[in-house]
Amino acid sequence: MIENIKASLREAQKAIDSLVSNEAILLKIEAASKLLIATFENGHRVFSCGNGGSMCDAMHFAEELTGRYRLNRKAYPAIAINDPSHLTCVANDYGYDFIFSRYLEGHGAKGDCLIAISTSGKSQTILNAAKTAQSNGINVISLTGNRHSELEKLSEIYICTLGGQFADRIQELHIKVLHILIEMVERYFHPDNYEHET
Repeated sequence: MIENIKASLREAQKAIDSLVSNEAILLKIEAASKLLIATFENGHRVFSCGNGGSMCDAMHFAEELTGRYRLNRKAYPAIAINDPSHLTCVANDYGYDFIFSRYLEGHGAKGDCLIAISTSGKSQTILNAAKTAQSNGINVISLTGNRHSELEKLSEIYICTLGGQFADRIQELHIKVLHILIEMVERYFHPDNYEHET
């Protein structure tokens, strides 16, 4: 069992090392950070969405911005699309594929930003959300594990983190990217929170 544990950790380490050495992806993460900063600076909101584990990541991302990431600072307007009453209402009345797009139709505004998370890049709920965002002037930052998908055409910034043959490694890289995005926002607006660094 110990060897299996080590193998799992080595695979995760390999995925991180691959991400660190991929200059193109790092530049996209930087661009996403700048887009989020501009969104907040201009008084707009950030929405996030995903299915299953990706919904958990979307929720984690939003609560770190409205709550606290490392040190105290003001809250930022970030909303994960996860209201059970909305999700079940739309799923029942319109179909599951529209649970995120309907929310953006009702709450999103031009200049807002959507973090769309799909390990496959093929989830119809995410594609519909991105289409609605695009048609309403909402910028889309996508996190996926698929090099080429329809989602890429619907995104201002398409971050593809290849982590292995299964979704778990991709999700581990996604949460790392999301944490970095939050950190970059904090570093811009609250550099004093990072003065303790040596």
